Amino acid sequence: MHPSLNIAIRAARSAGKLLLRFSDRVDQIRFESKSRHDFVSDVDRAAEAAIIQELRGRFPNHAILAEESGEQGSGDYQWIIDPLDGTTNYLHGFPQYSVSIALKYKGQLECGVVYDPLREEMFTAARGQGAQLNDRKIRVSSRQTLDGALVGTGFPFRDQRYIDAYLGMFKAMTQITAGLRRPGSAALDLAYAAAGRTDGFWEIGLSPWDCAAGALLVKEAGGTVTDLSGGERFLETGNLVAGNLRVHRDILDLIKPFLNEKLSA
Repeated sequence: MHPSLNIAIRAARSAGKLLLRFSDRVDQIRFESKSRHDFVSDVDRAAEAAIIQELRGRFPNHAILAEESGEQGSGDYQWIIDPLDGTTNYLHGFPQYSVSIALKYKGQLECGVVYDPLREEMFTAARGQGAQLNDRKIRVSSRQTLDGALVGTGFPFRDQRYIDAYLGMFKAMTQITAGLRRPGSAALDLAYAAAGRTDGFWEIGLSPWDCAAGALLVKEAGGTVTDLSGGERFLETGNLVAGNLRVHRDILDLIKPFLNEKLSA
């Protein structure tokens, strides 16, 4: 196992315990709006602090990029943290959310964890070592085309500049697939694609902490992850397509007519 992966797992479990502790009294949780349709709660902050404390205890000199506290430090190693991916779900008592932690070394994803505390499902991956769910190896689906596929997605709720383009993609995808799923936690969506529970995934407007760990899961499970044009800049653009090689290619082909100059960048 990657030497940093055990620490990431411990940090994810610490955050997960906090999330579960308050999940049955969400009406008492204080929260505020960071931007339109984007919320942060005291639980997000507490879970993030628990993760950082765990990581700092073992790697005091590593840099951190966390959703709530931002960028801390610099260097070759950087942890990318989302303490609660699916905050809106959590605050409504909707049971779909996760903890996402990834480690980059010199710009390359090295290990990642996506943890679903409700189902006690720990998705893990390390570069070159494959992907696991609770220590069992997982693989992307073997589906050959979008015909009959189950595809995950997420609406661009933060930045709606591209909503018309997205809705065009959504309509086209609906007409060819067996169905689309939008559960509300991109990290878990990618983990499900890695485990073959869905055949592919695409979304516009993600942040690095939403997708870093999940992207590594898909890659290590034998899949492909790119930006909307098939390039490698998905962590920079926030626009992402994932799946096995053939489904990924079909998604790229299907969405291409709806891309404008900025979405193609």
